[in-house]
Amino acid sequence: MWLKGFHLFFMTAWCAGLFYLPRIFVNHAMIDDEATSNQFKLMERKLYRFITPWMILTLVFGIWMLFNYAWAVYGSMLWLHIKLLLIVGLVGYHHWCGYLVKQFAADRNTRSHVWYRWFNELPVVLLIAIVLLAVLKPI
Repeated sequence: MWLKGFHLFFMTAWCAGLFYLPRIFVNHAMIDDEATSNQFKLMERKLYRFITPWMILTLVFGIWMLFNYAWAVYGSMLWLHIKLLLIVGLVGYHHWCGYLVKQFAADRNTRSHVWYRWFNELPVVLLIAIVLLAVLKPI
């Protein structure tokens, strides 16, 4: 249970950052003045650097649980395979956010605040599916 507790803590911290970072992108895409843009760049960079270790720790404790007992018990069940695939998607989303942080830092953003509003919904959908699969183990 210790592994699961730490895994859930790190996952919560990571996802909180993944929910907030695109909201900063929304606001950043709406402004024109350089001083405010520089403040958003700083916030984006610091938040991304803050949540990356949480992602790593989430994965470490998740993989530890997977090899410790979960694969032996649930390895033949489809829900676990789908959950792992969705987690790969969430990690990809995290790295996409890192790419966008670099785009904003270089003043190369080409997307509107509306695009970022939709982009912001993706981790919510992924997390809902991941949590429901882990809790309900439906298939």
